[in-house]
Amino acid sequence: MGKPEGRRKVLVVDDQEPMRLLLAQYVEQDLGAEVALSGTCEGALRLLGENTYDAILLDLMMPGIGGVELLRRIRTDSANQSTPVVIVSILVDAPVEDERMSLGRAKAIGANAVVSKPVNRKALVAALKAQLRA
Repeated sequence: MGKPEGRRKVLVVDDQEPMRLLLAQYVEQDLGAEVALSGTCEGALRLLGENTYDAILLDLMMPGIGGVELLRRIRTDSANQSTPVVIVSILVDAPVEDERMSLGRAKAIGANAVVSKPVNRKALVAALKAQLRA
């Protein structure tokens, strides 16, 4: 199942629409990638079941099953198991009481890179480029 040469496909998963649109804008403008958007983890699972992506941008603080559980499912039961996942979260280096939101734990289950919110455009693009090259 080869992908046509050309545009990369990136899935952006964030429950905040302004953040989804901002991330999509950065990815489209700076990387020329095709972007799919999901505001829910469950919606992301549906997209992941129907498509393969070159990278995934994922917020951890999501309603429903949550970003950490979504990452776990991507890594254990998905055609996107080896797809690089860049966590985009306000939880970077912050003490969090709810262990299911722990960033260290997210890395342990397969995050490839981390970008903190508020998002620095250059840092996000650099992290994504590094993962796409890897």
